[in-house]
Amino acid sequence: MGARFLRTRLDLPFHRERVELPDGDFVDLDFAFSPPRPEDEAALVLLLHGLEGSARSGYALQTYRSLRASGIAAVGLNFRSCSGELNRLPRLYHSGETGDVGFVVRMLSERYPGRRLGLVGVSLGGNVLLKYLGEAKEAARGLVTAAVAVSVPFDLSAGADWLLRSGGRPYSRYLLRKLRAKLLVKRHSMPPVVDVERALAARNFREFDDAATAPLHGFVNAEDYYQRSSSGRFLHGIRIPTLLLHSTDDPFLPPRCIPLQAVEANPHLDAAFTDRGGHIGFVEGKSPFRPVFWAEREATGFLAHHLNHQPGA
Repeated sequence: MGARFLRTRLDLPFHRERVELPDGDFVDLDFAFSPPRPEDEAALVLLLHGLEGSARSGYALQTYRSLRASGIAAVGLNFRSCSGELNRLPRLYHSGETGDVGFVVRMLSERYPGRRLGLVGVSLGGNVLLKYLGEAKEAARGLVTAAVAVSVPFDLSAGADWLLRSGGRPYSRYLLRKLRAKLLVKRHSMPPVVDVERALAARNFREFDDAATAPLHGFVNAEDYYQRSSSGRFLHGIRIPTLLLHSTDDPFLPPRCIPLQAVEANPHLDAAFTDRGGHIGFVEGKSPFRPVFWAEREATGFLAHHLNHQPGA
């Protein structure tokens, strides 16, 4: 978790825009530095954050700065309830919810028709990104040019169990506290299918998801939610250049679930699977005062290659 603290020192200017969703709820977009103009031609990247993060998490800030240095504009999507203001409806967001992402991608494509659009997803956001691309298949070609997914829990069920054995308990406790706090605020708006008391007493993700996440979002139970939402089963459908960055020592996923065969079978997938890096870590450099953020650098390089390349050049 040390990398989290090394990535929190940037103070970037943002322009926030509220997007009204078809179901009456909203999400907030954070444009880094300044919102692009429709007539601009520079590429644009949409970032999807991790569980209980936001569009202004440390890794997001580093990514925006890195993209800007390559001439690429950036905007972060705050999932429902993650922008600092709780959303209106009882439902929140989850690892397999791709509807809001699809809505925002279409909106940005229509607003900036002359710009190439890329995606970056981190952790839960990476799972959402890959599932979205795998579901969209060929349709994604007309909307998104390239994508990068970092530290993705490709198998949510295996990951939930692995956290309890891999040294990931500190992550689990920290994130569960945040999830329970939101549920506590929204408890009186929860539908009867949500077992609020059991969720508030949950000791791990599986217990919380079984009591709250799954029933709130239409799944039978936690295992049903995990099986239907895991991005690993959608990788074969991806039809745009997509880079996967993942470490074998990630406490959110057992090494056996890293999708080596899926990458080999799909020519649109590239991967950098490292031995060390943890979960959204990947910090290099000889001094903690001058860290090098490898994942942000690799993501920017991949996206710049695909987004800034001109056909025939």
